[in-house]
Amino acid sequence: MIRTTYLDAVKPWLLFALILIVAMLRAAPAPAAGTETLTVAGGCFWCVESDFESVPGVVQAVSGYTGGATADPTYGEVSKGGTGHYEAVQITFDPDRVSRETLLNLFFRSVDPTDAGGQFCDRGESYRTAVFVSNTGEKALAEAAKSKAQHALRQTIVTPILQQDRFYPAEAYHQDYYKGEKLVFTRFGPKRQRNAYKAYRKACGRDARVKQLWGSDAPFAGS
Repeated sequence: MIRTTYLDAVKPWLLFALILIVAMLRAAPAPAAGTETLTVAGGCFWCVESDFESVPGVVQAVSGYTGGATADPTYGEVSKGGTGHYEAVQITFDPDRVSRETLLNLFFRSVDPTDAGGQFCDRGESYRTAVFVSNTGEKALAEAAKSKAQHALRQTIVTPILQQDRFYPAEAYHQDYYKGEKLVFTRFGPKRQRNAYKAYRKACGRDARVKQLWGSDAPFAGS
């Protein structure tokens, strides 16, 4: 008589589970080898995304939310206030082509880091500036870039350096908004997304204020 043990019975299920796990891992998109990330908040995430995706060495920039207490926040919740989240952008870059230090220096000169209440026409907690770090090395680089920017500007910079928190990608319609072709209805009338974005950016005074602050050191003003 052949006895079937408990282990014999579960072996086929274990094998099936292992095959399923391997298949799932192969199907999941893997992060680009050798890349790093930098998360910053600089007011409207459309603008920050647009600015940094133009930098050679940046692989992608994703709009999202971070720094708050609410899980899986929506744009409506964050913009209303009370969740503690910042509108932020997670920048993935190739450190062999562009350094974290360079990106940090570009960031400080692409915003108004003297404004603690928001950025340009966008006011409130979700539009404040910040740099997020995950270790002591990143913090040291961020603090050095902040100090360098403050020395150059000769004004107090209020942008905090904060511990990296969970980053939630924003809704799909926010991603690459600045170059979208979808027709949207705005206070400027019906426009393609990319044109609505340009109209918003100009009306908000972002480039004008950055140019006023940083002059020829403003990397993206007018783009």
